[in-house]
Amino acid sequence: MSFKKKTPPHQVPKRYDQRRGDEKIDLSDLDQILELDPVAMTCTAEPAVTFEEVVRATWRHGLVPIIVPEHKTITLGGAVAGCSIESMSFREGGFHDTCLEYEIITAKGDVLRCSPQENPLVFQMIHGSFGTLGVLSKLKFKLIRAAPYVHVTYETYATLEAFQQAIWRHFTAQEVDYLDGQIFSPAQHVLCVGRFAERAPYVSRYDWLEAYCESIPRRAEDYLTLYDYLYRYDRGVTHVSPRSLVGRALFGKLVHSDSVLRAAERFHRFLPKKNPPVIVDVFIPFSRSAEFMDWYHREMHFYPVWCVPYRRMRDYEWQTPRWWAGVKDPLFLDLAVYGLEQQPGRNVYKEFEDELQRVNGTKTLISYNYYDEQTFWIIWNKETWQAVKRLTDPDNVFRDLYTKTCQAAFGPREQPPGAGATVH
Repeated sequence: MSFKKKTPPHQVPKRYDQRRGDEKIDLSDLDQILELDPVAMTCTAEPAVTFEEVVRATWRHGLVPIIVPEHKTITLGGAVAGCSIESMSFREGGFHDTCLEYEIITAKGDVLRCSPQENPLVFQMIHGSFGTLGVLSKLKFKLIRAAPYVHVTYETYATLEAFQQAIWRHFTAQEVDYLDGQIFSPAQHVLCVGRFAERAPYVSRYDWLEAYCESIPRRAEDYLTLYDYLYRYDRGVTHVSPRSLVGRALFGKLVHSDSVLRAAERFHRFLPKKNPPVIVDVFIPFSRSAEFMDWYHREMHFYPVWCVPYRRMRDYEWQTPRWWAGVKDPLFLDLAVYGLEQQPGRNVYKEFEDELQRVNGTKTLISYNYYDEQTFWIIWNKETWQAVKRLTDPDNVFRDLYTKTCQAAFGPREQPPGAGATVH
């Protein structure tokens, strides 16, 4: 079984994904904001509520979620299960790090209240579980006070070293509110530094003819309303369609993250059979990012690359102690690549995975994944995952994590190289 929501899955669409043939648990009606506490600055809501709905509700009180993913129709439950981050992550980690409490319905129908104090391992392992450990039916998370506008300044650096030094400077000083960037070439790195502002001399809009990601290398500064800043990438993080002015005049208002994902789901039979374009998010320890980017410039040379600094809030239980032993950094760089075409004879996804092992990095599992089972469980913590699985889904109704994220995408006949037996 798997879940049905009112919004499309915010994963890389896959032609043969077996989840389309699953029996479904319909979560569409779990779409209510249950409590908004402007004094404690918390929100309690059901998992099918979208972040856009939350932002509109909380902003009436001058509050917003601390981490707001870049696409409007990402749901709260999806952000927990699928590892959402954004430009406040250099201070606060991922969305899951801002959550205080979950309600989980197990495959047996039991209801668990989970927090750092109650069922703490379940609370930690729901993040990044991709629906394999039960139904997240309610969550409570923290909010932050925000200003009406965001003033963004663009710091341009000719070298990765200078770019990293600037990131580290802002990370250690913690004097700004938002931080992300784009790498346009080995000689052009732009850091987007956002600060809350009570007033703005002008505001820019990027929801029709112009695209925010295209404006980054052209501007020294910009002002956006808070809402427009939070969803500045909704039409595309690094590339936007249509490309032409005429196309945008006709269709620019219609093409955004939700429309693209809905079309991909509806017409999945037309997705590539082989060598799909590469869409991947990788997490690199800050001290190893120069090694990784040297490899990327040499082997991939595809730009722009989205860069989101991510603060290591704790040693998360969903990665193995062996993996954590190789990571000393308090900061990661999340580097995101969107739309890299694969050349015949190459498996670029697998090349990424091999390089990540060399620099002790990891990736989100929203994309195609070619790990063999042994390698997968060296990175992801089988011991902690199984401990929760025995409690929440002992009969494996929701598939195991390796099967769902590495095997099911390839359909019932075609499997990723090295795929082994299912782990229960």
